[in-house]
Amino acid sequence: MSHVLIIGNGIAGVTAARHIRKLSDDDITIISGETEYFYSRPALMYIYMGHMTFDHTKPHEDWFWEKNRIARLRDYVTRVDTESKKVELLSGIVMPYDVLIIASGSASNKFGWPGQDLRGVQGLYSMQDLELMEQNTQDVEHAVIVGGGLIGIEVAEMLDSRSIPVSFLVREKEYWDNVLPAEEAAMVSRHVREHGVDLRLQTELKEILPDANGRVRAVRSNQDEEIACQFVALTAGVHPNIDFLRSSAVDCNRGVLVNDYLETNVADVYAIGDCAEIIVPDPEKRNRIEQLWYTGKMHGEVVAHTICGTRSKYERGILFNSAKFFDIEYHTYGLVNFNTPGEKNLYWEHPDGKRSIRIVYNDKAVIGFNTMGIRYRHSTCERWLREERPIDYVLAHLDQANFDPEFYELCEPAVLNLFEQQNPGITIAKRKGRGILSSIFA
Repeated sequence: MSHVLIIGNGIAGVTAARHIRKLSDDDITIISGETEYFYSRPALMYIYMGHMTFDHTKPHEDWFWEKNRIARLRDYVTRVDTESKKVELLSGIVMPYDVLIIASGSASNKFGWPGQDLRGVQGLYSMQDLELMEQNTQDVEHAVIVGGGLIGIEVAEMLDSRSIPVSFLVREKEYWDNVLPAEEAAMVSRHVREHGVDLRLQTELKEILPDANGRVRAVRSNQDEEIACQFVALTAGVHPNIDFLRSSAVDCNRGVLVNDYLETNVADVYAIGDCAEIIVPDPEKRNRIEQLWYTGKMHGEVVAHTICGTRSKYERGILFNSAKFFDIEYHTYGLVNFNTPGEKNLYWEHPDGKRSIRIVYNDKAVIGFNTMGIRYRHSTCERWLREERPIDYVLAHLDQANFDPEFYELCEPAVLNLFEQQNPGITIAKRKGRGILSSIFA
């Protein structure tokens, strides 16, 4: 029987522990200095907004851990000695292991801005960050958010829930346009402004200015404009949390380098979740760091099977992500905005400017979907992408993907009409049956 030591109690580490327990009687210890219990990190914003408590964010009851013989230790790892198979903890404890899983997650980016360590300046990733934000936003008259992305939009919504005015510095031409296609990025930019946020596009942080007491009093942009504020959220992305490994024998680059089996260069040491950097053999392509909830979960399950005797290769499959920009939900499946050869886009936007459907396809098959403000079934979209269904098939069956509640306005007929307008002479053979298209077109 082995002792499996897991650094980090996020979705990747906890999933690994759960599946190792299902597959073996190994001793399992999870070390985390962040929280005593595993919680849903995407729900941090709802604690601040008063919609949930910490207990509401815990996927497992407190009795779960003892019942499943998964030991938890609240501490920080400061050093890993792979030769003696031991880790050193901040408390002074030295803990041996037979198998080590590094699932240490991410940390907020700082880019050396003058004043970035002033009081009232912080990122948002951990529970400690949330607790600090509670303190830092007391009696704040104005806040500044630096960096456009999913964490930035969450912080904007959090501050808006407490009626704190916000200036939002985003260096891109439109919000998150390095990920979203131009039309969707413009939609989000409009929507952010509709919520009263002072969104400043193509604007970067130059420095953060202190008051006489060492707290932020203003920021200065790259346009030499000074914006008075008492709170600054640095949300310009995150990076793998691996500083404690720099003196170890484990190979690291941006993250912990692993192969397709999530194995490091050191025997019996694995890395999963946000901190893992998957080596891509093609020298023209960049190694992958996957900072997604569902990929972390997949990492955990794959590495558990390998540790328990069935060496398993990690295969992400079809890319999926979802988010929320205030009250506009966003879902993406497959390859969107990747500019692949032969790519064509069917983009439909509702006249209200808050809903859209994008289908990306080539001469052979549909390769991606984006929906804004409209819910599509994950399983349906994934199946069509996996089966390489052509655009005419997808359009004829598009109603099957719609997951919006009954009595919501159905947009699929308008998408079909747009396609036929853009492709004269092509008529989609509408599906007959019980679907919404059959009721309209049969």
